[in-house]
Amino acid sequence: MQNKREITYLEAIREAMQQMMRKNPDVYLIGEDVAEYGGAFGVSVGMLEEFGKGRIINSPISEDALIGVAAGSAVTGMRPIVEIMFSDFITIAMDEIVNQAAKIRYMFGGKAIVPMVLRTAGGGGTGAAGQHSQSLEALVAHIPGLKVVMPSSPHDAKGLLISAIEDDNPVIFIEHKLLYKNKKYIEHVPEEIYRIPLGKGDIKREGSDVSVVATSFMVKKALETAEALNLEHGISCEIIDPRTIRPLDIALILESVKKTGRLVCVEEACGFGGFMGEVAAQVAEKGFDWLDAPIKRISGKDCPVPYSLVLENEMIPNHERIKTGILSIFKNN
Repeated sequence: MQNKREITYLEAIREAMQQMMRKNPDVYLIGEDVAEYGGAFGVSVGMLEEFGKGRIINSPISEDALIGVAAGSAVTGMRPIVEIMFSDFITIAMDEIVNQAAKIRYMFGGKAIVPMVLRTAGGGGTGAAGQHSQSLEALVAHIPGLKVVMPSSPHDAKGLLISAIEDDNPVIFIEHKLLYKNKKYIEHVPEEIYRIPLGKGDIKREGSDVSVVATSFMVKKALETAEALNLEHGISCEIIDPRTIRPLDIALILESVKKTGRLVCVEEACGFGGFMGEVAAQVAEKGFDWLDAPIKRISGKDCPVPYSLVLENEMIPNHERIKTGILSIFKNN
């Protein structure tokens, strides 16, 4: 029996782009240093040699300009993939993202579409300080007209990116830096093209005592914490990965909460105004009668990301904080 190949998160993303560029000549990649250098994290290494400078395009250090170019080309029939080095830099192009790409289809009555993917690296844990480590998914998830994807595994990253490239709407595709080359999280990824529908979450671990919703790298921390809680306290955690935060698969979350009666939401971003606040609100509105305990949110602390790794690791939810948070909802219940 042939062994199933296992690849990294970074390799899965690269393979998705390569396969879609071979399949559709209208797909191209544009970004800072994506050609000869292969991108800030090496995701596009080797793609210039296969596709040439006409489809692997280096841009100036001007996020607003390159996203504007991509949106314009998308309206004319191309399917651009834009790489923004760090998700922090989407703030430079908020007009192009929020007022142009997200609204063109609606404002033209559906006569124009904007099939573009904005790939960007989010999250902390690398000692890159406050301007290169933020989790800003809530900013873009708030905008009607945008789809927002946060894959947590190589398998999901490939299938979701293929779906995003084929989607006729602008998609913000947020990749976590700590997942790119991490051999700990390699897994089997089919070599052929496959798709994971946008807006469909996934149960990463079945459980019966508490529903834990987590995104991106926090899914890994939640899964590892769940194993410890099961061994040490006999608590069975169900881990839910929304995968796409806009549109949100709230039905999957509600189904889990109906079974477990408890909800814990884990995110790396600061809690105030965060995405998990939306999850908590929707569960409170639609599934309040199923709850046996108050909803618990575990999030990044309300401060800029510190440069010191010691402080950064205190700011971002760690296994101990997640464990303590989950245990807290079982007190007096």
